[in-house]
Order: sequence, then structure tokens, then C-alpha cells
Amino acid sequence: MKVGVIGMGWVGTSVASSLLLRAGARELLLHDVRPGLAEGEAMDLSHAAPFLRSATIRAAPPEEMLDCDAVVIAAGRNGKPNESRLDLLRDNAAVVRSIGQKLRGHRGLLVMVTNPVDVLTHVLLEATGLPPARVLGTGTLLDTARMRQLLASELDVSAKSVHMHVIGEHGDSQVAVFSSARIGTLPLRSWPEWAVALEPAIAQRVRTAAREIILRKGATNHGIGLVTAYLLKWALSDERRVLTVSRLQEGACGLRDVCISLPAIVGRAGATKVLDPALDETEHAALVHSADVLRSAYASVAP
Repeated sequence: MKVGVIGMGWVGTSVASSLLLRAGARELLLHDVRPGLAEGEAMDLSHAAPFLRSATIRAAPPEEMLDCDAVVIAAGRNGKPNESRLDLLRDNAAVVRSIGQKLRGHRGLLVMVTNPVDVLTHVLLEATGLPPARVLGTGTLLDTARMRQLLASELDVSAKSVHMHVIGEHGDSQVAVFSSARIGTLPLRSWPEWAVALEPAIAQRVRTAAREIILRKGATNHGIGLVTAYLLKWALSDERRVLTVSRLQEGACGLRDVCISLPAIVGRAGATKVLDPALDETEHAALVHSADVLRSAYASVAP
């Protein structure tokens, strides 16, 4: 597995270390616009060689990443307390567009991590001209993980037994799909200790989780680092897992011309098949609203 990581801030460094520790990357190319930073991170990570599978780690410009199996974009500034992900858009869209132009002709997957991830996935797709299936955002993968962890804690079960998706925007308009959630094979709403009245509060805790972390430490990085590493581990080994990644939609749930998270089958060729999740009327309306929010945001920075 040969992977490039562009942007060596908090998130980029967590992605890089997670790729080595969890995804078994054999060659890792790092880049940052700040002189010396990527080289320093490469040197630091290389010193862990005795504890890792054999791996080559070095600094490289984006133009040398065109033959990577995947390139992760983590460049741009982080969010601030009480700032929505969409507030980041104007500052980060120009950065992503510049990177995308350097990655035209890339042969593998592109994975957007920088926020607001859905809109920037659309910006990256437009800048590179690559097929939509191969330009992904981490989308609501982390929100889905947070939801499963919170439900598991609430119900005193393993998070691995919680089957539920958060879809839509990775942000304030995200949609928690409680109507089809299951604990093992039992519908969540049939679980003895569960009450539907708890759902708004749980959804709000997931929606604001990043802000709570940013308020305390300045950035979120470890969770998204692991999410990105496992996404690439599963994709590049062609496991064809169903994951809530963000990509340009071409008809699923009636959505088109917007990058937004829906369950998709993800393999080495990318998110090749998007699935229509079972939604009740309220959830479907919320998803349509989320798509409208993202279309409006993309229109504000579209070329």
C-alpha cells in the first residue's frame, strides 16, 4: 500500500501514524507547504521502524503522488470553537482546488479529510476531473462511529453490536437514522431499555461532539486518523464494505449533483455502488434539507 498524505497538521500526522500502525502502509509520502515540516514528520515516524512492518517514509511534493494507491488531503486550517464546518469553507476551498490541480491524472483513490469535508470533496472532484467513485470524503464515518459508541454506552452493549448509520452532511444538518437502527438483530426501538424520547439528545451529542473536543484541546485528530486508516485498509484490500462515505450522488435517495454521505459499497475502485437506506418520512425530509445546505455551500465557491 502506497499512500500520500498532504497536510501535516494535527489531522495529517494522526492519519499518517494510523496508516502505519493500523493499515500496514508500506510506502508513505508526506507533504506540507511549511518548509521542513513533512521531512521532520517523516524522520520522526521512521524512527519507529523497529515496531512497524517494513515501511518507507519520506517527504514528497503532490506531483510525486500520482502513482500512489491513495492520497489523503488533510490540508487547510482547523475549526475554531463555536464555528461550524461550513464557516471554514472559503479559507479551505482555494487550498483544495490548488492541490486538486496538481493531482490531475492520479490513478488511485483520493480521500478528503479537511472540513467542511462534503463541499471540499466536491471542490476536489471538480479540480481533478476524476470519476466520482474515486474521489471520496470521510463524510459521516466518524459521526457513525460516535453514534455507535454513544448508543453502546447508553445500552451497555458492545459498539460492535450496534448497527446504525448517520448520513447527510458531516455537520449540523446530519441525519441520524434511528428508524432502521438495530442492536444485534433487534430493532433499537424495540430494545427494552430504549425510549424514542432519547433520540434527539443522542443525535445532538453526536452533532456537537467535535465542538466539545475543539473547545478543550483545539482540534479533533485521533478519531479521524483511525477512521481514515481503516477506510483505506478496507478499500485497498478490496473488502467491499458498506461505509457512509461522501461522494457525488447520481440518483440514490433522489439526490444528484451534491457530495453527501450515504451508505456505499467501497472497494479498490472506490465507492462504486451507493445504497438507498430505509428512511422514514422525517429522516428523508432531513436528508433533502441536508443536501440543499451542501448545494448552497458549494455554489458559493464553485468556479
